[in-house]
Amino acid sequence: MPDRRTKILRVIARLNMGGPALHVAYLTAGLRERGYDTTLVAGTLARGEDSMAFVAEGLGVEVVSIPELGREISPLRDLFATIRLAGLIRRERPQILHTHTAKAGTVGRVAALLAGRARPPIVVHTFHGHVLRGYFGPVRSRFFRFLERWLARHTTALVAVSPQVRDDLVALGVAAPEKFTVVRLGIELDERVGADANGREETRRYLGIPPDRFAVGWVGRMTPVKRTENVLDGFKRLRARGIDATLCLVGDGPDRAGLERRAHELGIVKDTLFLGYQEDVGPLYAAFDALVLPSGNEGTPVSVIEALAAETPVVATRVGGVPDVVRDGEDGFLVEPGDSEVFAERLAELARDPALRERFGAAGRARVVPRYAVERLVDDIDRLYRALLSAGDTRTRHT
Repeated sequence: MPDRRTKILRVIARLNMGGPALHVAYLTAGLRERGYDTTLVAGTLARGEDSMAFVAEGLGVEVVSIPELGREISPLRDLFATIRLAGLIRRERPQILHTHTAKAGTVGRVAALLAGRARPPIVVHTFHGHVLRGYFGPVRSRFFRFLERWLARHTTALVAVSPQVRDDLVALGVAAPEKFTVVRLGIELDERVGADANGREETRRYLGIPPDRFAVGWVGRMTPVKRTENVLDGFKRLRARGIDATLCLVGDGPDRAGLERRAHELGIVKDTLFLGYQEDVGPLYAAFDALVLPSGNEGTPVSVIEALAAETPVVATRVGGVPDVVRDGEDGFLVEPGDSEVFAERLAELARDPALRERFGAAGRARVVPRYAVERLVDDIDRLYRALLSAGDTRTRHT
């Protein structure tokens, strides 16, 4: 790689609650010391979404806003976002354009084509999961698969956050395996969920959870793909097994009102806490005895990584990148989507066996802290960038 600093334009649809926002913030800050100057571009949050821009701000990462860029599909707004981003590419002249998440991947890579002679010589896209199966009907799904295949042909390298996500995309015909690199998320886990000062007793006292009661946690955005209603159903079945338990739901979203009604209908509302969005999640993970994740689709779930880092075992569905994080029978349990009965049974097993919870928790923390370290993330991306820049220099010298 040349001695001069390398200019990166990094684009994400929005800095909402979740792994991608943390990923781009930590990555952008970490690459500063490696010779990269990054402009981070983000769009607007959807109504009801909670922002994680504070993480980027705390790391001294400035965010350039394109208001028209967002999660929802809107032909006119998407067109304006693409034009504005193409103009930014022409002004910035980055050597690398790196997009994250589906919407930013589409807008960013089309903008690179529109930039003409200013098009970055290297274009990288990271799949933090995908929406090519299970999100839309068959017609729209086929269209988006066609679109991703076309965009892949105009992309230098594709990154997947887990081997499962890569294999799924290869099976869907997005690109050949050799075009993908697997780069797992990087998170400052000790900063977010440090086990040395977790505040378990104080948090439980604040939440009104007795010391000997089994506490089940869920963390995320309340949307259909998260299947949060399965948490309620599984929790009711857990209580029916005679387990004295409290359910803590951390997060918000469009499904919240319906979930509150459902908790009333199931007769579990007195034992269910709707805690809303929380910036400081460490004490909450410490207060849980287990975390549940019943999602129908996932890339790499940050809540699961953070729970394991806090020595909290996990019961999660065997979907997407979840098996890359949770080892069934070693630091948690994996179940099939929609099987509330097995969810409840696995939770009951953990509730009845404190030694099993302790063993799972210790094994989970020992594995995830180094595996999802920010330094490892920065090393992986730095290595990828250098290889791509070197290959570009080689092609230039031979033309």
